Amino acid sequence: MEKKPNIVFLYSEIAGYFLASVKELAKHANVLIIRWEVNKEAPFVFQKIDGVEVITKSDLPFSELFHKVHNFSPDAVVCSGWMDKEYLKIVKSFRKEIPTVLTLDNHWTGALKQRVASLLSPIMFTNKFTHAWVPGQPQKKFAEKLGFDKVLLGFYCADIELYNEVYKKQAKQFKKQFLYVGRYVSYKGIFEMWQAFIELQNQNPNEWEMLCIGAGKEWDNKLTHPKIKHLGFVQPEEMQIHLAQKSVYILPSKFEPWGVTVQEFAITSCPLILSKNVGASEKFLVNNENGVLLNEVSVQSLKEAMQSFINKSNKELLDMSEKSHNLGMNYTSEMWVKSILSLIK
Repeated sequence: MEKKPNIVFLYSEIAGYFLASVKELAKHANVLIIRWEVNKEAPFVFQKIDGVEVITKSDLPFSELFHKVHNFSPDAVVCSGWMDKEYLKIVKSFRKEIPTVLTLDNHWTGALKQRVASLLSPIMFTNKFTHAWVPGQPQKKFAEKLGFDKVLLGFYCADIELYNEVYKKQAKQFKKQFLYVGRYVSYKGIFEMWQAFIELQNQNPNEWEMLCIGAGKEWDNKLTHPKIKHLGFVQPEEMQIHLAQKSVYILPSKFEPWGVTVQEFAITSCPLILSKNVGASEKFLVNNENGVLLNEVSVQSLKEAMQSFINKSNKELLDMSEKSHNLGMNYTSEMWVKSILSLIK
């Protein structure tokens, strides 16, 4: 039997969708994950995966962590971003031996900070990393500006199995509901979203509702209305209850490098309302076919987008649902695994 390769992930915050891809990877490789402590705003509970060892970084002094990774004898090291200086020290120690992969989800904007980073890349990035792994085209451009000529696409992938099972069990009827799942922070466009919904209800009362799931520093400042339900944070498995019927997923972010939830809810057949700032819109939204793309995040643009759904027939909503599902299934964990294994000769 061919020996499985060893792959190390030096990670910041891990989430369920990442572990779903790691679970698929564990069929083909031994995996060691070093991670930061769990984020209190998104306290995901993780199940143990055979063939995967997970270590919380703060549990070990750096010297032990360094030796732990080296003793694992990795065939590739993947590091999320460049924020953690200790991670960078580990990566650099392998630079000339194995593929060392930088993951990033920043869009190239041409900002001064990015231009400086591209100039300093030879002493910041390309002297440590052999490859970059990014979600989509906007991030690929940034990686190329940093001097990477080996760039993999598709770093973010939804938990296909979990959300496709939801789709299979889903009732066929459409629930007249706008669904927001994300952090309660202002850059997500939540205040414009709530205001738009409230104004529509005041101007033209209708049967549509809004369900909001998440937590964050703006929780106490949330706008309330009899037809807006705020549930707080729920675990990914609990989300299935709220997806038993098809509804419209909305993410009007002013800044959103990617947004894995877009693929998740596309898979479950949710039509989409997304701002053009949401990176995942490039892959999972076709404007006016399975949703609406907002050119700006404003109360007026959101009102128009919501009203367009309110005006649609049940058949039109169901047709958009199926188009969303098909687009959401276009990228899978198996494809994600092929990307990382392609680096290992």
